Order: sequence, then C-alpha cells, then structure tokens
Amino acid sequence: MIARASHRCLAFALVVGIATALGASAQPATPAKEAASAFQARLATKAPLLALARAGTRLVAVGDWGTVVLSDDLGKTWRQAKSVATRSMLTSVAFVDAKRGYAVGHGGTVLETSDGGETWTRNHDAGADVVLLTIWFENADHGIAAGAFGFAMSTHDGGRTWKEFTPGAGDDRDRHLNAVFAAPGGPVFIAAEAGTVFRSSDGGASWATLRLPYDGSLWGGMALKGGGVLVHGMRGHVLRSPDQGKTWIDVPTGTDKSWTGGLQLADGTIVLVGLGGAVATSTDDAHTFRTTIRPERQTLSAVTIGPTGQLVVAGLSGIGTHALAAP
Repeated sequence: MIARASHRCLAFALVVGIATALGASAQPATPAKEAASAFQARLATKAPLLALARAGTRLVAVGDWGTVVLSDDLGKTWRQAKSVATRSMLTSVAFVDAKRGYAVGHGGTVLETSDGGETWTRNHDAGADVVLLTIWFENADHGIAAGAFGFAMSTHDGGRTWKEFTPGAGDDRDRHLNAVFAAPGGPVFIAAEAGTVFRSSDGGASWATLRLPYDGSLWGGMALKGGGVLVHGMRGHVLRSPDQGKTWIDVPTGTDKSWTGGLQLADGTIVLVGLGGAVATSTDDAHTFRTTIRPERQTLSAVTIGPTGQLVVAGLSGIGTHALAAP
C-alpha cells in the first residue's frame, strides 16, 4: 500500500511539473497554526507557477511557496502580491468577480482575497495531509475544491463553511481529482485519474462516473463554445465529447507530451500547454490539433490570453509569453 501511494503521489506531482523542479513528489506543508506568510522575493515572477486566473482586467498567477504574482497590463509586467498567508505550494486559483477570489494548495490550504489578489488570508484548513489541486466557483456562493486521493469539499455560502463529499464509489472513491470545470448552465465535471471523469447534473448534489476510452490520468478540461466538452492529460491525450460526456472521441495531437492547461479563445481557437514546452492549437472545435514544441522545452502549466493576441503562459520558469502561430 505504501509503494502504491508513493507512486500515485509522484504521478500527481508531475501534473504540475514540480517533481522535476524540486526533485520530490510533494513539498512539506506549513502547519496551519504557524500561518507563515510567503516570502517577498525579487525573482518571484521566475518561481514555478501552476495556475492563472483573471480578476476583472487583472491577471493572477499562483505557485510554489505561496507565490502570487499580479499583472495589470495583460501580462506585460508583473509584481508580487503584498501579502499571502501561506508558504505552501498553491496549485489552483479562481475569482468570482474582480475583487473576490480563492486559491488552494498543499497542506489543505484554502486562501481568499477581497482586493483582487493584493492580499490573501486563510479561509479554511482542510488538513495537513490534504493536497488540493483544483478550485472552481459557479457564483459568489457555490464552489468546489478537490484534490488527491478523492478528497473533495463544497461551499454554498461563499466559503464561510465547507462540507466534504465523495464523488466516486468503490474503486473510484480515492481517484485523484485534478480539475473541476463546468459548462455554463450545464453539468459540472471533475477530470480525474485512470480515465475517469465525474459528472454532476444537479450542481454537485450527486455524481455519475464516466469511463473514457483512455485509462490514463486526465489533468484538465473545458466546456467548448460549440456545446461540447474536452478533457486532456497524460501522453498527449485529448478527448472530446459532443454530448456532455455521454460519448468520447480520443483526438490525436501528434505528441506524447502530457497536457496540463488550456483555454478556448474568443474566436473559438483552443490552446493547450504541457510538459516539455508543448503547445497545441485547434481551430475546428477540437476535431484536429496542431502541436509545436517551444525551443526552451520548459514545462508549462497554465495559459491565458495577453495583449495583442499573445498568450501568457505559466510554468516551471515562471511567467512568459507565446506568440500564437497562424493556422
């Protein structure tokens, strides 16, 4: 059992590429009672960063040792947040409006901000042995945080209280829960390991287990503008569902690099980023993908759109930009 757990801990560490950077599968958690604040670092924008989000017109990136960096010019320049009440690794961030947001990470850490990411205070401690990998909010009240070994919890009062739940049953109870996402006004999905996706059609009150035609880990997903759903993960796998998860098609991407983040642009272009500097694009609603490898081959973990159509990317080397090639 110990060997199995260690192997799986390494697997979810690779989701964010931190095993390569730190030489370990997990960072020691900061005990909640210490409530240590993140270091102010001159090279904070070069720290390993794992997630990106928008807070109105501001961009917010989070990562290792509680690092949070902010940009008010769509990614041209960045600065470190004034105060972050943790030194644990932050893995995911979400905003409900331009001021109010949440971030989660190792050690069961849940942080909140009410000033657009300038300062972060502790909202909740889910437990020192809990690794949270994803946070999602439907609105100002309802949110879900989830992570390793099947841990999940939800709030219906804007983070004032959290209640644990288990989306899977039997062998699916302890699947790593890597990413929560939803179709606007539609089902909520959790991309998980072992070719598993959980779907809720009632806002998270109950969950169905979906089996995909790929049995590896799925590290992210998104609802597509055309009404479909896309999930992505290990070894270059991308799977598209045209019917909200009833059926799935494994779409070739031309690479075995694992995908860690993605988004769909306003014009419908889908962009994925991943390990080894992989960047893939699709202009036909995820029916086909074109993949390139950035020359520095650094692991990328998240992507958003920046000024003049450039992509802003986060990864092991911090924040950077990527010019989107013509199709």
